[in-house]
Amino acid sequence: MHKRRVLLGAAVALPVAAWLARPAEVGGPHAPYFATLSQALKAAGVAQASMVIDLPRLRANLAAIGTHAKTGMGLRAVLKSLPCLELMDEVAKAWASPRVMAFNAAQTGQLLQARPDRQVLLGKPFPVTAAAALLRDLPPEIGGGIEWLIDTPERLAQYRQLAEQRSQVLRVNLEIDVGLHRGGFEDPIELGEALQSLKTGPLKWQGFMGYDAHVAALPDALGMRAQAWDESQKRVQTAWRLANELLGPQRRESLTLNTAGSPTFRLHDGKGVANEVSVGSAALLPLDFEKPLLADLQPAAFIATPVLKTWPRFRLPEGATWLSRLAQTWDRNQTRGLAIHGGHWLAEVASPEGVTPSGLYGPSSNQQVMVASGRVDLQPDDHVFLRPRQSEAVLLQFGDLLVFDGQRISARWPVLPASA
Repeated sequence: MHKRRVLLGAAVALPVAAWLARPAEVGGPHAPYFATLSQALKAAGVAQASMVIDLPRLRANLAAIGTHAKTGMGLRAVLKSLPCLELMDEVAKAWASPRVMAFNAAQTGQLLQARPDRQVLLGKPFPVTAAAALLRDLPPEIGGGIEWLIDTPERLAQYRQLAEQRSQVLRVNLEIDVGLHRGGFEDPIELGEALQSLKTGPLKWQGFMGYDAHVAALPDALGMRAQAWDESQKRVQTAWRLANELLGPQRRESLTLNTAGSPTFRLHDGKGVANEVSVGSAALLPLDFEKPLLADLQPAAFIATPVLKTWPRFRLPEGATWLSRLAQTWDRNQTRGLAIHGGHWLAEVASPEGVTPSGLYGPSSNQQVMVASGRVDLQPDDHVFLRPRQSEAVLLQFGDLLVFDGQRISARWPVLPASA
């Protein structure tokens, strides 16, 4: 009898517990910021998915980042993360710096043809055929200013041959593996031989680049982050010592000793070997860059897309409609359905709260089906706002960037042509 009562109690308790464990109902109208932005978009006649840049927030972020230059570290803007000439102009003005890091030949050429005063360091090694094509398209005085990133002895030999064929001095910057293990010189003997070979010939050594993104990605637990940081600094110091031994005494201020990125630039205080840091995404603070070291920065880029259709009840296609009813019984946040203009971006919904892509319906780049609770009262032509997870690829997907001054859409900035 006792056992029967226990089983009966469990039979009642489990469904009740499951019911109480249902997701809480969430949702509501746009926050005031997004309500104002939505009104600005409607006033500007914007009726398609667009990328919005909040200019006051961007400038505040640039000013906050710019204070890092007081440590003695120069700032280099990352073109792939900010692929728009007007956006790069804002950065150059705020940081009083012409330094740029570029990551593909097409964007490098587009930038230098439009802004020949920019000082370009490549952020990854180019195949020598890409370098040759870029140099053919640029005047020698501009192409000669590019710092080409070299990661292996074999690539160094290829660039030496290219320089000889062109009878042109090429500047090279050696990539150092500081612990990320994504390429670059790691063996001190191999690095020493590369430096030794640069004493003569048509290649001019311009410095080192060591990317340390792994440091910010590692947890503090068990001293993992501290160990990675110490090792990265040790490797850079070894490279610097070799350069001074093999090429003679070097002056830091005359070289490009680059490191960091948006997640780690604030770890560098000017007391090490490096004399500059690269920063791009932090200026817009996409979602993947929500880090403790960047806590003072604000999101400054949002996807705005119109609602095309709404339904009072979300339903899956015939044959699976029963599953949508079951889902709504469990999760009230799947009550309503709506379709937006476009979708399937590398982004997360920022407003209104409670709107999410339907995992049951599946993704669509044409009309993404979203679900929401009954608390969300979106209608056709209203907006859904999403926050990009990154900036470099996503900013190129919407045409001109729409510049929001806090009250209205005040400008449109063309992005660079899409390139890989």
